[in-house]
Amino acid sequence: MKRRSLLKAAAVGGGAVVGAPAIAQERREWRMVTSWPKGLPGLGAGAERLAANITAMSGGRLTVRVYGAGELVPALECFSAVANGTAQMGHDGAYYHTGKSEGSAFFTAFPFGFTADEMQAWVMYGNGQQLWDELYAPFGIRGFLAGSTGTQMLGWFKREIRSLSDLEGLKFRAPGNQGRVLQKLGVTPVSLAGGDIYPALQSGAIDGAEWIGPYNDLALGFYQVCKYYYAHGYHEPGAALQLMINEAAWRTLTPELQSIVKAACAQAYTDMLAEFNARSGPALRTLVQKHGVIVRALPEEVLLACGEKSNEVLNEIYAADRSPNRIVQRIIEDFLAFREQVMPWTRIGEQAFLNARRLPFEFRLR
Repeated sequence: MKRRSLLKAAAVGGGAVVGAPAIAQERREWRMVTSWPKGLPGLGAGAERLAANITAMSGGRLTVRVYGAGELVPALECFSAVANGTAQMGHDGAYYHTGKSEGSAFFTAFPFGFTADEMQAWVMYGNGQQLWDELYAPFGIRGFLAGSTGTQMLGWFKREIRSLSDLEGLKFRAPGNQGRVLQKLGVTPVSLAGGDIYPALQSGAIDGAEWIGPYNDLALGFYQVCKYYYAHGYHEPGAALQLMINEAAWRTLTPELQSIVKAACAQAYTDMLAEFNARSGPALRTLVQKHGVIVRALPEEVLLACGEKSNEVLNEIYAADRSPNRIVQRIIEDFLAFREQVMPWTRIGEQAFLNARRLPFEFRLR
C-alpha cells in the first residue's frame, strides 16, 4: 500500500518517476544528408561542425548524424530526401534545385548579385527569409542560411581566355544560372557534383570547371589538370549554403530546440565564411608558387558580356514564372530592390577601402 501511495504521489507531484521518461522522450536523432564529401575542407567540415554544434547546444536532446555525398542519397538529391522524410535535414546549395523552383537560386547566388554580407543582410533584415519560407512551403521544407564561401573564383581552364571567341565550344562545369549565362556565349555547360569534377577534367569530358576557390580547389587537385585559374567570380560573389529541414519534423521540436537550430545555423554562416577567408590566401599562394598555377582576370570585354547575358537570364526567369502567387517574380523584384539599396554603401564603404589598400605604400614592421 505504501509503495502504491508513493508512486501515486510522485505522478501527481511531477517527481523523478515521471520526469525521467519525459526527458528520455525528448531526445531524438536526426539525419543530415549533404552534397559534400565527408571531411571536405570548408563545405563538408562546415556541415559536420553545424551538426556537432546542434548536438552540443541541445545537450544531446537533438543529435544530428551527418551523411556525406552518396552515403544515403546522391549528392544532388538532398532536397528530395528532406522533402520525403528520408532525412530530416540537408546541407547544400539552394541553387542546385532550380528544377524545383527557379527562385531557389537567389538564396545561394545570382551572377552580379550579393556579396556574403549583403546576402546575410537581405535574408536577416530584408524580406529574404519571408520569401524563402514561402518558396519552400509547398515542398514541406524550411530553409536557413548555414554557411558561405565568400567570393568565388570563376574557375579552371586548360587554355587562356583572351577574348569572347576563346569561350566558344568549351565544355565547362557550371551549375544553374551561370551555366545559362555561359551558354549564351557559346559554352556548353555541364552540371556535376564536386566529387565528379576532377575525373571529368582528367578524362577530357570537360575542358574546365568552376567549383569554389583556392581552399577547396587545392584540396580537390584541379591544378593537376588545368593551369589557368580565372577571376572574376561574378557568378557567385557571396555564395550561401543552406540547411533544409523537413517541415513536419521541424514542428515536432520545442521552441527552445528550434531556437538552438537557428542559432547554430547563424554561427555556421559566419564560421564557414571565416574559414574560407582565413585559408584561401595561403592556398592560393601554394597553387601559384608550388604548383605553377597561372592566375588571370577575365578581360573586360568578356566580363561585360557576362553581365549583359546575366541580365538576359534574369529577365527570362522573371517572364517564365507561372506560379499562382508569383513567388519567383516577387523574389526577383525584392532581390533587385535590396541590391539597389545596399550597393551604394558597399561601394562607398568596403569597395572604396579595398581600392585604397591597393595603393603602393608599405605596411609592415621595420
